[in-house]
Amino acid sequence: MDLLIHKFDLPLKHVFAISRRSFDSQKNIVVELRQDGHSGFGEATVNPYYPNTEIDTLEKSIESIRSLIENHKLIDPKILWQEVQVFLKDVPFAMCALDEAANDLFGKLKGKSLIDLWGLPNEPLPISSYTLGIEAPEILIKRMQETPWPVYKIKLGGPKDLETLRILRKETTAKFRVDINCAWTAEQTIENSFILKELGVEFIEQPLPADDWDAMEKVFKKSALPLIADESCKKFDDIKKCVNRFHGINIKLMKCGGLTPAKRMIEEARSLDLKIMIGCMTESTIGLSAIGQLLPLLDYVDMDGALFLKEDIATGVKVTKEGIELPTAFGTGAQLITAQ
Repeated sequence: MDLLIHKFDLPLKHVFAISRRSFDSQKNIVVELRQDGHSGFGEATVNPYYPNTEIDTLEKSIESIRSLIENHKLIDPKILWQEVQVFLKDVPFAMCALDEAANDLFGKLKGKSLIDLWGLPNEPLPISSYTLGIEAPEILIKRMQETPWPVYKIKLGGPKDLETLRILRKETTAKFRVDINCAWTAEQTIENSFILKELGVEFIEQPLPADDWDAMEKVFKKSALPLIADESCKKFDDIKKCVNRFHGINIKLMKCGGLTPAKRMIEEARSLDLKIMIGCMTESTIGLSAIGQLLPLLDYVDMDGALFLKEDIATGVKVTKEGIELPTAFGTGAQLITAQ
């Protein structure tokens, strides 16, 4: 295979804020793997919450195994993932970009989508939520008017969370989901859960700090709403710890290292009767198209990342308020249209 690395700094349409940071652009890398006249694409973003995600770190980690990659003849993405993870186990975002690219390339070489290669049905597919960051209520109302959507994922973690939700509920009958990004206490979560339920919230995502397992047991027993783990569930070994602490898990391909480990995590979580969600990290349609191939296996999905970009760099899956349109192209269906 040939290896190419493309680096981007993608401006957002608006400043986006969560409980721990705000940003107006998203840096990322796109890995391109070429073999036999075909190209496969995968993506990783910079995210300060997670270690080893700086652009230089991602690029250097991949460059460190360039010879391994370019001497590899792709016959099964799982084989490449196993070889790569020995060297990149501490850089799962880089592993994700490589694994997405390998799976995309594999599908293109086989002339099939990954959904078809994996024997998954094309229907039914969950509708993606649309994320609202931490803003003043009047700004959030404007966002909803600009982008009417059937399911909103609302970022909370400020002093006026409940007041904001009450105001938003008056503006729409859409389904609400809330994501706290580790900003609440156990007592806040339990108390707020009953109010959130009255306001039509479906579930609470990651209310407490990622490693506060004891407090999550308390919350699990008393919460009026289901609880979804995000920062608490990064990789396969975290799943069993989520039992009796969360009702479901949010798998992110970059956290766990790509499509290959994500499929294992889905199987394990199902065996433990946990709900399955996959979320994105403000990536372009490259990363979202990889998520799209897993849609038939999911209960919930948050794949609105490209909607926040001023300009996308790829074609592939289309995310709309009516539903998700999977590409007809092979592999993940992603195609880079802006190279750097």
